[in-house]
Amino acid sequence: MLLAASGELATWFVVVMGLIIVFVGLIAIILIISIVSKVINLLPENKVEAKPAAAPVAAAGDTVIPNRGEFVAAVSAVIAEELGTDITKIRIESIRKL
Repeated sequence: MLLAASGELATWFVVVMGLIIVFVGLIAIILIISIVSKVINLLPENKVEAKPAAAPVAAAGDTVIPNRGEFVAAVSAVIAEELGTDITKIRIESIRKL
């Protein structure tokens, strides 16, 4: 029944066994990933700590940017990248908090 007339395994048996092996393998991968995920979440360094209280928000005119030159350079680079142009063709006249 499992052997064809030529002495080889029947085609249907090979197909069924292949499907069974694939799905058993997929289920095993799902179980392994679930177990590893639970183990990693139990580790103490992955605990979410309470966020510190937010600093009081300054008035719009009182905002001080410590590294203003670096900030302007970063904003210029992002704008140039989004516009697809050279950074030397961008002129930023003012930056203010919205």
